[in-house]
Amino acid sequence: MKKLTTFLCVAAACGSFSAQTLIQAYKNRADLVSQTNITTNLQEFANLGVKTSGSVNNANTLTWIKNKYTSYGYTASQIVENPFTFGSTSTKNLVITKTGTLYPDKYVIICGHFDTVTGPGVNDNGSGTSAILEAARILKDVPTEYSIKFIHFSGEEQGLYGSSYYANNVAFQSGVKKLDIKLVFNLDQVGGKLGNTNNKIICERDTGGQSGNNATSNTMTQQLATCTTLYSPLQTSIASAYSSDYMPFEQKGYVITGFYESTRSYTEHTVNDTFANVDPVYVFKVAKAAVGAMQHFATASTTVSAAKESPAKSLETVKLYPNPVKDILTVELPDSKIKTFTVEITDLAGNPLLKEENQARINISRIANGIYLCTVKAEGSNITRKIIIEK
Repeated sequence: MKKLTTFLCVAAACGSFSAQTLIQAYKNRADLVSQTNITTNLQEFANLGVKTSGSVNNANTLTWIKNKYTSYGYTASQIVENPFTFGSTSTKNLVITKTGTLYPDKYVIICGHFDTVTGPGVNDNGSGTSAILEAARILKDVPTEYSIKFIHFSGEEQGLYGSSYYANNVAFQSGVKKLDIKLVFNLDQVGGKLGNTNNKIICERDTGGQSGNNATSNTMTQQLATCTTLYSPLQTSIASAYSSDYMPFEQKGYVITGFYESTRSYTEHTVNDTFANVDPVYVFKVAKAAVGAMQHFATASTTVSAAKESPAKSLETVKLYPNPVKDILTVELPDSKIKTFTVEITDLAGNPLLKEENQARINISRIANGIYLCTVKAEGSNITRKIIIEK
């Protein structure tokens, strides 16, 4: 949730610090972000409907997120439901903790809200939710010196209730700091709108509130921007943090930073915040940046895995063009050695419309104008991209 009436932008181009250089192990892990996983997460989030705090859909979404962590191998002792009430509404945050090797009691928090209003909220904030899930999947077994908390807040849209409850009742208790938090990194509305030029992300820094944490926030945000350019194809700009789940932490004196889309989608809080309108490729790039940054902030192992690139990773660079397409869709595989592959086109609900084997040029002239999913399968892996048909 972002309220423009209180937003003062201090955008600036952002460069690298000489102290930060590319770490190959970090890049290898950032490159494990899967476009298919991101697209699937966004689709499934959309299918869960409007997720108003306290509703059945909201509770079902928390269960869906929880099941994702279980499927990644996180144990019951790492996954905690954090119930709270505001007014007559009862809902829950979800907190997953990965213990650090050197500083187990000092935390880097990566967070975003999953509640929505009006529409299914695929951009605001299924996008942040999907990126956090992918970061959690990839970092599950990666040693980090600092502990990591992956937090999914509810109650954000009604007034930051979930993050306020956590900051005031878990991080702080009776006015005493209970959690030693190195950084709170918030992802809110990072999905863009399909058709926009989505090649930049805003890195958000603290410029108000408690002035004592502003300088460190600025340093961390500059580091976030540098990580973004090192581990993703995104460009960056710097702007003020405002009106999202990092703010209750800022008010307690913690250091904050965040990601927010650069080219505004303006679908938030409307019925148009749907899977059809979000840009999954942009979310994929944001997730790569987040994985790189989290390794930097939590000081991950720099040991380079000897494992070879998997087919799933190599398929991430498959090209589908032109897009929008009129009659013939060209599929360009990243490896010329791949001779056996399948191309499937479905509608956004997953209903099959076309399937071709080993054909790099696909005739889609019989399919009506609209937005569809194109899945390329090869060597036991697959990748899904959105395509637009316009005649």
